[in-house]
Amino acid sequence: MSEPTSRGGAAVGRLSDLNPIEAGAVMYLRLWGDGVQGRADAASDFEIALGMECGRAAMMTLDHLCSLCAHHGRRPLVRHGRSCSCLGADENCFAQMIGAASEGAREDAMMMASLIVRPDFAPALASLSEELGLALRRMAASVPLPTTGHQPPAAVLH
Repeated sequence: MSEPTSRGGAAVGRLSDLNPIEAGAVMYLRLWGDGVQGRADAASDFEIALGMECGRAAMMTLDHLCSLCAHHGRRPLVRHGRSCSCLGADENCFAQMIGAASEGAREDAMMMASLIVRPDFAPALASLSEELGLALRRMAASVPLPTTGHQPPAAVLH
């Protein structure tokens, strides 16, 4: 028989299967779980992308969200390593919760939250998920799209 936590760590896909908001949620969950250095790296990312004030607010949201999962979870969330390209079952649930919340799908976010934490903490987790999801959405919007390096023509011929 498998251990209870092995189910949450089962690979269900790859990070590349997720959209940028969901992949960001998994990446920052992993960083937070890596301890002091991982949290410092996450805080730095947020401040660079969102500015000092909004970056600190985003980091505080991540900290509250992950602390809520750690202290009031139905069981410990299983994470893959920081550089792992696999997507674990628990990580996918977390990512889907953040993604749904960032799109305003509060009922879906609440359903996912109830899978992660005790029912009495699910509304708080869903609310924090929306805050983090919107911060990740702002970060994704601020990333310039890759270019080919070609310059547009200086003059229009026709």
